[in-house]
Amino acid sequence: MSKAFTREPDAQDAVSEASAAEAGPPVPGGRNYMTPAGYLRLKGELKKLVEIERPETVRVVSWAASNGDRSENGDYIYGKRRLREIDRRVRYLMKRLEAVEVVDPRDQDQDRVFFGASVRYADAGGTQREVSIVGIDEADPARGRISWVSPLARALLRTREGDTVVLRAPHGAEEIEVLEVRYQALE
Repeated sequence: MSKAFTREPDAQDAVSEASAAEAGPPVPGGRNYMTPAGYLRLKGELKKLVEIERPETVRVVSWAASNGDRSENGDYIYGKRRLREIDRRVRYLMKRLEAVEVVDPRDQDQDRVFFGASVRYADAGGTQREVSIVGIDEADPARGRISWVSPLARALLRTREGDTVVLRAPHGAEEIEVLEVRYQALE
């Protein structure tokens, strides 16, 4: 095929790819479920960026620009880069918070697994684990926080203590037993 009929990526394609990456993980059904603590954490980060970090960075960039030659001015170059990073994160947080639906775990049906539940379960080998089902932006597997769209959370949803469910994982199907369901305020 002749190169004359192929389209090479241009600057607009790079902007589109950056915008798609900036949008973050997809929100199934358009809702961004979040616990009250997760919502406060994201709001706090946005506030800190807008009220503290961005004005300070603008001040540094302004000072650096007044020093003259900007092409070799490290403070100016780094400051502009940092300003772009802050603006990108602010846009991301604003988009995520626009679609947020705060769900208080304490308002859920206490004997079944829903969003915000902390679940202790055992696998076929008897190994016990505990996870809390949280929003996409709050997921932290190291702390036992899993997203409500993860395969494990989807398998656990609507179950009760004593139920056995099949978890379809990349390594194959596995049976897990729900040992305990509780709702608590997550930090």
